[in-house]
Amino acid sequence: MTVSRIKSAFGLLRPQVLLMSLLAATTLDAAHAGGASIAPAELKAIGTIDARFQSYNIEMVEVTGGRFWKPYPRTMHALDERDRYGERPPIDLANARLRKLAAALAPAYLRVSGTWANATFVADTDRAPAKPPPGFDSVLSRQQWRGVIDFARSVDAEIVTSFAISPGSRDADGAWKTGQAQRLIDTTRSLGGHIAGVEFMNEPTLAATNGAPPGYDAAAYGRDFRIFRQWMQRAAPETLILGPGSTGDAPSPSGSGITTRDLLAASAPGIDRFSYHHYNTLSPRCGGRDDPAQALSADWLARTDATFATYRALRDAFEPGKPIWLTETANAACGGNPSDKTFLDAFRYLDQLGRLARAGVQVVMHNTLAASDYGLLDEGTFRPRPNYWAALLWHRLMGTIVLDATPVAAPDLHLYAHCHPGMRGAVSVLAINASRHASSTLTLSHPAERYTIHATRLQDATVQLNGKTLALSADDELPRLEPRATPAGAIRLVPATVTFLAFPDAANPACR
Repeated sequence: MTVSRIKSAFGLLRPQVLLMSLLAATTLDAAHAGGASIAPAELKAIGTIDARFQSYNIEMVEVTGGRFWKPYPRTMHALDERDRYGERPPIDLANARLRKLAAALAPAYLRVSGTWANATFVADTDRAPAKPPPGFDSVLSRQQWRGVIDFARSVDAEIVTSFAISPGSRDADGAWKTGQAQRLIDTTRSLGGHIAGVEFMNEPTLAATNGAPPGYDAAAYGRDFRIFRQWMQRAAPETLILGPGSTGDAPSPSGSGITTRDLLAASAPGIDRFSYHHYNTLSPRCGGRDDPAQALSADWLARTDATFATYRALRDAFEPGKPIWLTETANAACGGNPSDKTFLDAFRYLDQLGRLARAGVQVVMHNTLAASDYGLLDEGTFRPRPNYWAALLWHRLMGTIVLDATPVAAPDLHLYAHCHPGMRGAVSVLAINASRHASSTLTLSHPAERYTIHATRLQDATVQLNGKTLALSADDELPRLEPRATPAGAIRLVPATVTFLAFPDAANPACR
């Protein structure tokens, strides 16, 4: 599918006409197709989320360097699914631009894990050995882990990680040994760092392809997890145990080798946070063949609900009452679709945050901060992609108290509301018009500060806020995110746009 065939309905409008359409606040008829209303003072609180709700991953292979998802060829006809990986150097966590942009999303959790972490050897020296020991695929040096700790400290991020479970981490009988995990805990403490939470391993449901020994099953996981849990209680009782960190149980293009139900039954209760992973689909690197035209459809956006429902039921059955964390997510697994670095994916990203906050999920960790096509930042330049600007607006406008934005009849209009994080009594509303062709009408009971983001075409890599292109300054300063004053009354949300509305004078009792 070419870019021209999936352009938005307003892609050919002159810029000045488009801006007038985007920001017009007129006395439209409330019966206009897709009409809804918002009375921010009356919205009731339905829950809270973690202050670090919006978080991100830096894959372990980014820290160590190694073979990660290979960039797409210039034409998809040249894509070879058998050649998925390419060598990449370690990420420069000392980079000033990277730190400045990550700090703008603080506070957050920084998860350093992923498939590669399952077979990463933790060295006790600043320089890693030339080759990993037998039973491991890569090496994490003390200097590299120091870089993670320094980065996390500089950007107000709490570290979440996982441990190696490959054959090199096991005894002669195949049981998991704690030595490597103990070294990571000891190294972290010696460097003045802290690990906020750990998953025993990354995605145990896919153990057969994720570095575990041949024949690894639920019973072996249960044995190992009990060893892990008992050791954690002695070695790091202050660190949260997250788990199981599963994927593949909900209907999806990827099957699961071991079910989460079997994992939980074998390991018995004992986690502090119930964690899971979700991707809407697989990228072409792993056989995905999704049409970008479906990216704004109701079915596509609701896929996160189906996965959450699966894992919430498992949480209720085995770990009732435990908070739920989504510790790895993006649109497409295996490095992302080519369109994931464009404005097109901002709809899914923001809609997912809204849905999961409303459902009670406490933390959502996007994969990744700055690697491959699903990164919030370009991995070569660390410049913001559209999803970064979406993340920044969410961070600045959507607080930890979740409000009930009444569902509306229009299937393509998605509304989410939170208390504003910086003003007592104030309310913020996220309004997503996912229709490519029809405008929606939203009637406001109070004056608002309006932030509308759009792109000339849905697969553009740059976005505009209230008609002005968002970009870093020459000295890497973030631009001012300036709202447009909007009076009470009906406003039009033109097709394929995302709008945040802040209501400073809402005086909502739940937000005081």
